[in-house]
Amino acid sequence: MFFALIESSRSALISIYAHGLRSFLTTLGIVIGVASVIAVVSVTQGMSSFIGDTFATLGSNSLTIRSFTPFEDQMKGIRARLTPEDMELIEKRGEGIASITPVLYATRSSQIKYGSQTAFSQIMGTTYAFQEVSQSYISIGRFLAQSDNDTRRRVAVIGEKVRENLNLPDNPINEYVEIGGEWFKIVGMLEPKGEIMGQSQDDMVLTPYNTMRSLLGNQTRADISIQLSLTETADAENVSQQLTTLLRNAHDLASDEDDDFVIQTAEQLMETFDTIINMVTIVIGGIVSISLLVGGIGIMNIMLVSVTERTREIGICKAIGAKRHHILLQFLIEALLLSLLGGLVGLGIGYGLGTLISNSIPSFPPANIPLWSVGLALGFSGFVGVLFGILPAAKAANLDPIDALRYE
Repeated sequence: MFFALIESSRSALISIYAHGLRSFLTTLGIVIGVASVIAVVSVTQGMSSFIGDTFATLGSNSLTIRSFTPFEDQMKGIRARLTPEDMELIEKRGEGIASITPVLYATRSSQIKYGSQTAFSQIMGTTYAFQEVSQSYISIGRFLAQSDNDTRRRVAVIGEKVRENLNLPDNPINEYVEIGGEWFKIVGMLEPKGEIMGQSQDDMVLTPYNTMRSLLGNQTRADISIQLSLTETADAENVSQQLTTLLRNAHDLASDEDDDFVIQTAEQLMETFDTIINMVTIVIGGIVSISLLVGGIGIMNIMLVSVTERTREIGICKAIGAKRHHILLQFLIEALLLSLLGGLVGLGIGYGLGTLISNSIPSFPPANIPLWSVGLALGFSGFVGVLFGILPAAKAANLDPIDALRYE
């Protein structure tokens, strides 16, 4: 049986080589299908891997709490808020919390000025604990101190993107920028963190929390975000449930009312993005896989033609003792090899396309081909070859040797 397998493979390769152009055109559908699938998977998986690495820098043990108002309530003028009292409640009664900080965004203007230069940035008020909670560290100067917050000092820590947008010196420490009509002294610059989903993480300005509150003035109660990091032994899910109970009670929400806040972890955000990317991969992969079926039909048609062309050859083989399973095996292996060769060519082209797409888009993550996609592409190619090679192989194996020898 092993000898028959080797001889059938050798015969199939000789036949494929002897009709090179026809073999190439036969496998073209497989090549296009596999190349399309691999290109889609390599781009989406590269993006998924990049997102995973980026979210890992946000800290797997951090939580962010934001207010949430359904669209219907927003249209009615209702607005949910998180207050400093909510943060104090969490700080006092929350368990498993290592650090906690409020974040108050500038609502009037996100404009920052330096000399004649003006830029728009994410300006927020926070405390010294923000450094640990968000894993944002200083490259030059210092971070915000507790004394800055206590005395409402006009100081700021900026990101690399802000320095670029304002044409600040490489070392911007002790330079003054204008925020909300007041002058702020730059005391530190954050380490660059790059972009996530096209959004720069370095385009931010940090000021003391109490300073930001004074800038906003006596307007309607400010809506803050709360960021916190957990202790090593704390379970994020348990802490989220506990904080949900605390905030629901503090906001006097009935059991049938929805939460007016959202608690998110970096892992939850990453899982959401992964789900979206996987769904896109499956849908697009399913669409382009149709060409694999088209390629399989092409293989079947050409193999049927090949059976007709080689009818006398089959008759001679049977006349000198070839069994039905030998003929069946020979044509099946030929169809399988055609599909696998097409799959290998498509694999190379698909990776090349994925790399080309990734490199042609600025700031796009590099293409990444997981091993499962390679196995799936080649496995499906082989399956298509066997599936659509069965009919021609069976037709060849069932030929009567006498009728085959008479065939002109």
